[in-house]
Formats: sequence, C-alpha cells, structure tokens
Amino acid sequence: MIEPTLNYVPCPVAAPAGQPQAVRRMAYWEWNATGNPQHPHVVLCVHGLARQGRDFDVLARSLSTQARIICPDVAGRGQSDWLADPQGYQVPLYGMDILGLLAQLHQQAPIRTLDWVGTSMGGLIAMGLLGQPELPWPVPVRRLVLNDVGPVIEWDALARIGEYVGQMEHFDSVEQAAQALWEMAGEHFGPHTPEQWLALCRPQLRPHPQGGWTLHYDPAIAEPFRALAQATPEMAQAGEAAMWQLYEHITAQTLLLRGAQSDLLSAATATAMTQRGPKARLVAFEHVGHAPTLVAAEQVAVVRDFLFSEQ
Repeated sequence: MIEPTLNYVPCPVAAPAGQPQAVRRMAYWEWNATGNPQHPHVVLCVHGLARQGRDFDVLARSLSTQARIICPDVAGRGQSDWLADPQGYQVPLYGMDILGLLAQLHQQAPIRTLDWVGTSMGGLIAMGLLGQPELPWPVPVRRLVLNDVGPVIEWDALARIGEYVGQMEHFDSVEQAAQALWEMAGEHFGPHTPEQWLALCRPQLRPHPQGGWTLHYDPAIAEPFRALAQATPEMAQAGEAAMWQLYEHITAQTLLLRGAQSDLLSAATATAMTQRGPKARLVAFEHVGHAPTLVAAEQVAVVRDFLFSEQ
C-alpha cells in the first residue's frame, strides 16, 4: 500500500531590523502513485483548525494515482514548527506559507494543473488566497473543493470548538485518546468504523514527555481563535462582508461539500454560495455535521469525480 513521504519547506520568521532572516519549517506529506515523480497535476489538501495533513490519507491515497497530492501540516500542527508569537496563528500567515510551498513545488517540477481541497480552516485559507488573483500563483487554481466552510461562520459552532481547542489532555494509550476525541467531537464528523476513527486519531497524537500521548499541535493556536470568537457583531459583519468579497472573486470551478447537520456552515449560507461568485455546486452528506472527513467511500468518490472529470 502506498504511503506518503514527509518533506519540508522553509518559511520566513519576522526578525528585528538589521538581524539575519530566521526561518522555520512547514512540513508537508506528498502522495504520488502516478509513476512520474514530476507529475504536472498537483492537488493541495489543507486541513482544519486543530488537525494535520494526515487527515487526508484515505482521499490522498485514492487521488494519488492521477496527480501529486500535497497535504501540508499548517504551522503549529503535526510535524511543522511552532510559532514563537501565537498571534501569528491566523489565515494571512498560513496563506503566505502555502504560497511558499507552491513556489517550492513549482521549482522542483513545473505545475501545469493546480487544484485545492480545503476542509474548514483549509477552505478559509483557500478563499483568502483565491480571492486575490494578483498573488504570485505558479498557475491559477483550476478546481476548488470547499469542505463545510464558507464566508459566514456560525458563532455557536465557534463557541463549541473553542471549548476544546487548546485543551492538551494526557492519554495513556492511543485507544484511550481516540475514545476521548470521539466523546469530545466525534459525532460531528459522522459515522466511522472503530478502525477508521483510530486511523484518523493516530496522527493527531505525539508522545507526552511524561509517557503516554498528547495532541499533536501547539495549544497556543487557540489564542487568536478565542479572540475571534469574542468579536462584536459589528466586527463579525465586517469580516463576513470581506469574506464574501473574496469569495466573489474566485474563478476556480468550485464544489461545496456540507455536512447536512453542520453547525458551522448553515444551509442558507451554502445556498447563497451556489448563487454568488463561482456559483459552487453543492453536495450535502446526511448524518454528518462539521465536517465530513472524506474517509467514507461516498465522500471520496464525490471529490475524485469532481477533480478528475473531463468537464
């Protein structure tokens, strides 16, 4: 069975005037079963807030027979370096890191076709970048999959997520951690077999210094997130208006996935996204909340058909 390779891209760190430019590393996982290590079709898969690039293992393994699949660990997650300043854990920095990653990939082997799959935060990063076509893209993004996210985020969902993000528990075993993570939020991801859920949870963990396991991200990612959840109604409205403006500048053919029971992406927002900007095609998955994990065969098939169809 094909497995990914772990690679890194250097990303700049702000330094005082006159000081040498420091760098940190962003990790990314590459899947390629095409037989061509320089395959010109790249699919970028970007994960959610407290997740990491191995979330896409099932999807990436399926897609990798037809393209290079690149799954970054966004700063502070997985194998990537943590930030010295927690206020950097926001979409603008993530976006610049992704552009740096694409530049490195394009230098390694020219990208001719570029697609993007973004789950939750990964979709917000996509909207922030694709809404600015003047940015230094190697090639324009051809097809975009937004997984349970849009210009309007429901604040009740932010409050729910804020209750557990950054809570670095100590687990005695991987199995105990998987059970705890299911009790924390698993029902929102929809039905999974025990084996599927364990496979999703295992990369979420790192060894705890005192033995056992803890979560594989910097708990400080919660600091700017919690500040966002405390925004005033006026700030929220301004933010939504800015995100709609970015969305309406997207030219990529767009597929919008929604968990039918999602508390983060409302049905009304999803419908509006089919009528504005790129006029996304909407597919909803029953018995799933926020967000579809793209592990179920039905979900993988929808993404695969969208990315590789001739239309």
